[in-house]
Amino acid sequence: MAPMRLHCFPESGGCYKVALMLALCGAEWEGVWVDYFHGETRTAEWKSRISVMGEVPVLEHEGKRLTQSGVILTHLSRHSGRFAAADGDEALRWLLFDNHKFTSYLATWRFLLGWAENPDPAVIAFFRARVETAFRVVEQQLEGRDFLLGSAPCIADISMQGYLHYPKAEWPLDHAAFPRIAAWRARFAAMPGYAPAYDLLPGPRTPGRLFA
Repeated sequence: MAPMRLHCFPESGGCYKVALMLALCGAEWEGVWVDYFHGETRTAEWKSRISVMGEVPVLEHEGKRLTQSGVILTHLSRHSGRFAAADGDEALRWLLFDNHKFTSYLATWRFLLGWAENPDPAVIAFFRARVETAFRVVEQQLEGRDFLLGSAPCIADISMQGYLHYPKAEWPLDHAAFPRIAAWRARFAAMPGYAPAYDLLPGPRTPGRLFA
């Protein structure tokens, strides 16, 4: 793989999905820290220069500037020949489920717990319930399987790892209630090239209030 540049910040599970894929592929890449918590991605200058969506991750590669983690993972899989699924439609189904529910709810709940100012306890409870529902779906899918679609990981698995490798204090579920997800997470942690999120993503951390 040619060297790549990943615009990212360490608290972002979306960025970690891409960084994890790059690490597992043994790719050469450079992390470009983005000051998300002070609004860098929301400035007109950043949106004009980097991404109109005002979001990270953003991957620069071979003259392209790619946004949205699912698109980036798909690009990297095609480029590297790694982590493609035999059934592309099924992989896409789980990738969309992840972005709509699994990662979406978990990321929002974690942010409310750690970084939001004066979050409504009812809203926190709502998102926790959504997280648990999404986890039960994945726990069931992993019955009799090492990975989402069988014996080998694909980009949908990598996408869903986005927030699972942050300290458990940041997403305080009853992890014993989801043993298959815990084992799935451990399989990734044992893969060559693996590193947890805060070891892999560059830049200073902005610790959440509950786990500084």
